[in-house]
Amino acid sequence: MESWSGLEVPRLPGTGQPLALFDSARRGVHLTRPPGPATMYVCGITPYDAAHLGHAATMITFDLVQRCWRDAGHEVAYVQNVTDIDDPLLERARRDGEDWTALAERETALFRRDMESIRLLPPTHFVGAVESIPAIVVQVERMLAQGVAYQLDDDSGDFYFDLTAAPDFGYVAQLSRAQMLVYAAERGGDPQRPGKRDALDPLLWRGVRPGEPSWPGGRLGPGRPGWHIECSVIALDLLGATIDVQGGGNDLMFPHHECSAAHSEQLTGARPFARHYVHAGMIGLDGEKMSKSRGNLVFVSRLLAQGVEPMALRLALLADHYRADRQWTDELLKIGEMRLYRWREALSAPAGPPGADLLASLRARLAEDLDTPGALALVDAWAEATIAGAGDDPLAPPLVRAAIDALLGVAV
Repeated sequence: MESWSGLEVPRLPGTGQPLALFDSARRGVHLTRPPGPATMYVCGITPYDAAHLGHAATMITFDLVQRCWRDAGHEVAYVQNVTDIDDPLLERARRDGEDWTALAERETALFRRDMESIRLLPPTHFVGAVESIPAIVVQVERMLAQGVAYQLDDDSGDFYFDLTAAPDFGYVAQLSRAQMLVYAAERGGDPQRPGKRDALDPLLWRGVRPGEPSWPGGRLGPGRPGWHIECSVIALDLLGATIDVQGGGNDLMFPHHECSAAHSEQLTGARPFARHYVHAGMIGLDGEKMSKSRGNLVFVSRLLAQGVEPMALRLALLADHYRADRQWTDELLKIGEMRLYRWREALSAPAGPPGADLLASLRARLAEDLDTPGALALVDAWAEATIAGAGDDPLAPPLVRAAIDALLGVAV
């Protein structure tokens, strides 16, 4: 699957600091220590609607991770998937009388344009679930041979993962069983389904259903893959048995990241699957999480079509810490627009306070679990001092411009 166009990232003097990130599994901030190229897998969209601000905020988070790693001298291998076959996609296509493949292709193309507009560095690999099905079949067949997958004793042709093979199951989200059952039911699972060995056993392969697309499944029979095994197999194929960061919104922590970790660890024997499980907070509107089911979405493409500057939108989404659940408001966007205006005014000045000092401070703030509120406040202070006439370093404005471009992804 084609990704979006790359960006020219300014080269900065010196080297960035090692990046520390909050690991959901360990409930604390720890240094990332990539033993080679830094590896990251981020769960992408299910393309049955346009990208909303929740998607944009999550993707900006991992764009910052990539930028900080690069600034610290790491090569980065970054994989993002597209769940281009899933129940919500088929349901939307049926509702609108549209071919599901056309719907997926159109919304994926719009997502690419939106991400390019807000200056996200493209992933190394942008991969669809459909193109990965042959590899998924091979791995589910391996699980079946290992005795950790089983077929339901009905006519569905469905196969599940036996969680007794994953004694560490639950270590990512650290939830009680009662909480797991609630979240599984709310987030794409089927804990009430009869015939499963355990209510939490995740689906590996869904047998063919009338009117639904299907693919050859070898010993499994025709059908399509479950959600969690898709990400597991894509990550293993492209990044290896152990990765540095598994990322996404905090609504993916359970069951999605928990189950994909269990699958990956079973297939490779390597534990943990990810050295850091990193989760971005949710964006809300009018007191509720922004989601398609609630119909309270603010779409990136619509804001841009209304004339909102992409960099003002990016600044608005950087204003709060990535792990915080927060509300989207018109006031937040206005602050982003004013901030962009003041930064532009400052960067047009002939001189300012030392740019090297600001660069060092920016690196320190972002290295500490992506402290974007602190980073923006530093640039604000530099901009106000510059506008007030403080500082006589003529090299400061171009260096600061390069720093906020390379580290924050904001082109001023």
